[in-house]
This record gives sequence, structure tokens and C-alpha cells, in this order.
Amino acid sequence: MSMALEPGPMSVVRNAFATKEEALADLAALDLWPTTYASERGEEVPLHWHDVDNCGYVLEGHGYVLDADGERHELGPGDKLVLPAGAVHAEGKMTERMVWIVGISEPANLMDALLPLRDPATSPLHTV
Repeated sequence: MSMALEPGPMSVVRNAFATKEEALADLAALDLWPTTYASERGEEVPLHWHDVDNCGYVLEGHGYVLDADGERHELGPGDKLVLPAGAVHAEGKMTERMVWIVGISEPANLMDALLPLRDPATSPLHTV
């Protein structure tokens, strides 16, 4: 696992940035590799985790994510989604297009780095 963030659960930081430049500066400070991602309409995905750190900065659109307990967290422009490697979460049902700047902890294609979706029970952060 490549790590830039402190291990821990998923978190949402409301009004974390006001401009694209602020989001990119935050990614640089975290030493994450940025890319732009547009999520189109789609169904809610099951709880899962990734083996790379990633942070998403919502530029436009609204949606939600679920944390490891299934609690819903709304997202909108200016919000930052923090997903340390191993953090269990799920992307919610997308009813509108969302545009993000996403940073991951290695220089790789975003989808290649985030797939496959890993079983929550196998997360290194899993505690039961």
C-alpha cells in the first residue's frame, strides 16, 4: 500500500476549498497525484475500500457517500472527501453529474488504482 494520509476512517471536510487552485495546492501539500474525474449518473455501489490513499475535491454537482457504518454524508462544491487506504466507504447513487479533482498516492490511472473494489471485511483498518 502506498500511503500519504494518516490511516483511519473516511471523512468529509465541508467547505475545504473555494477555488480549483486551492484544491490543487492542498493535493500538492499531501503529495498526491491529481486528475480530474466526472462521475455520471449511476447506482449506489457496495461498501468497499482501496489500497491507495485518495482525496476528492467536489468542483460541481451534488451527491453522497456512505461511511463504514452506512451513514450518509452529503457532498457538494467545495467539499473534500478524504479516503485513507483501507477506509471502508461507498459512493452513493449519482442522480446528477459531479466533477471532481481526485488525488491518489501513486502516479497511476485513477480507475486502475481504485479497482477492484475490495471486500470491507479484508480492510487493514477493519475492526470487529
